Amino acid sequence: MASILLTPPAAEPLSLAEAKAFLRLETADDDPLIAAFISAARLHVETQTGLALVTQSWRIVLDCWPANGRIAVRPAPLQMLTAARVFDFDGEIRTIDAQAFVPDLSTSTLSFIPWALPMPTRISAGIELDIAVGFGDVASNVPEPIRQAIRILVAHWHENRAIVAGAEVAPVPANAAALIAPYRMLPL
Repeated sequence: MASILLTPPAAEPLSLAEAKAFLRLETADDDPLIAAFISAARLHVETQTGLALVTQSWRIVLDCWPANGRIAVRPAPLQMLTAARVFDFDGEIRTIDAQAFVPDLSTSTLSFIPWALPMPTRISAGIELDIAVGFGDVASNVPEPIRQAIRILVAHWHENRAIVAGAEVAPVPANAAALIAPYRMLPL
């Protein structure tokens, strides 16, 4: 199963003004750098947790339907299934009604009856599921511990710019790692 980003988030989970207030900066000299740190911190947290923080569109690509009738959606949390389709050997698309799937938003799982869905005849990547994921459209929907971890990462990278820009990598502060640890989506 592959997950492909279709539409990135329209906003970051932390605004430039919030980051500057946390850093106690009043000038606009470092605004582009701080904005880049915010994006990098979001990507870091999303990669470490398997979550999409602010609403995004993704495509899940499968070769065949799982026999157990369940697809664990990653990244999580699942908001909705927006489109489903299968491909035949010649590349023809067959659209599947989204009502054939039961989304479990609490576990970010799509359930379905495997024998009730058309089988793809394309050798690989025969199924595409488009999904909306994330905690919501605005930064305030993101859990506060995650937002605090992003603040800490931005501050750490801002203070250690020479290490970030050079060959060495600044280690992630332990307090930021501890804040995101409870949100990690562990594979079963």
